Amino acid sequence: MMVFATLTIILVLLLIIASIIYKGLPALSWDMISQTPKGGYYFGKGGGILNAIIGSVYLSFGATFLALIVGLPVALYMNVFLVKHKKTVHALRFILDILWGIPSIVYGALGFIFMIWLGLKTSLLAGIITVTILIIPIMIRSMDEALKFVPRGLFESALSLGSTRSEISFKVFLRQCIPGIITAILLSFGRAIGDAAAVLFTTGYTDNIQGSLSHPAATLPLAIFFQLGSPVPEVKERAYASAMVLIMIILIISIAARIFSQKYYKDKIKF
Repeated sequence: MMVFATLTIILVLLLIIASIIYKGLPALSWDMISQTPKGGYYFGKGGGILNAIIGSVYLSFGATFLALIVGLPVALYMNVFLVKHKKTVHALRFILDILWGIPSIVYGALGFIFMIWLGLKTSLLAGIITVTILIIPIMIRSMDEALKFVPRGLFESALSLGSTRSEISFKVFLRQCIPGIITAILLSFGRAIGDAAAVLFTTGYTDNIQGSLSHPAATLPLAIFFQLGSPVPEVKERAYASAMVLIMIILIISIAARIFSQKYYKDKIKF
C-alpha cells in the first residue's frame, strides 16, 4: 500500500507537469518572458508576463521573509522556553493547525476588510502582509516539527554548562535544524508564490512593472487565471506557458536551497 500510494503521487505529479509542458511549451518564448503585456495581449496580441514574474518574486520573497522573522522566534520559543508547559504548546499547535487549514480566500477577504477599514488601496504591500499572515502558520508548524526532533540531551547539557535559553535557541537548536528550517521556508515560499485567492482582493493587478510598495502588482497565479478565462486559444496556451514559468521558479529556488543545505552539512561534518 505504501508503494502504491507513493507511485500514485509520483504519477499524478508527472501527469500534471507533462500536461502543462505539452500545452504551454509551444507558446513559451523569450519575448513572453522578457516583455510586459502590450495592448490587446489578452486577446492574442503581443507582449509577455514580465510584470507578473517580477510581481510574484517581490510578493513571495517579501512575505516569506516577514513570515521567517515572525515564525522562527515563535517556533524556538515553543520548543525551548515552553518545555515544561506542554498543555500550552499543544494548544498553540492546535490553533496553528486550524489556521493552516483555513482557505486562502478567507485570508484574502479578511485582508480586504482591513484595507477598507484603514482606507488603503490594493497594493503590493497589502498583498505581502496578507500572504505573510497566510503562511505564518505553515512556517511555524514546519519549523516546530523539525525542532521537536532535537535531542533533549543537548538541551539539558547546554543548561548544565550555564547557557541561557536564548543561547540554546540560536546556538544549539537553530544549528541542528538548518535543513528542516530550509524545508519550512520552501513550503512557505511555494504557498506564497502559488496562491491566487489571497491576493485577488489585496494586491490588485497591473500590466506595468510595479515600482513601489503602494502600487498594485501583478502575480503569475492571477495572470494564469485571467488568461485561462480568455476565449482565445492562443491566450489559453500562454496560461500554460505561464504555469511552466511558475514551476521553473519554484524548482530553481528548491534546488538552490537543497544545495545550500547539503553544503552546510558538509561544512558541519568537516568542522
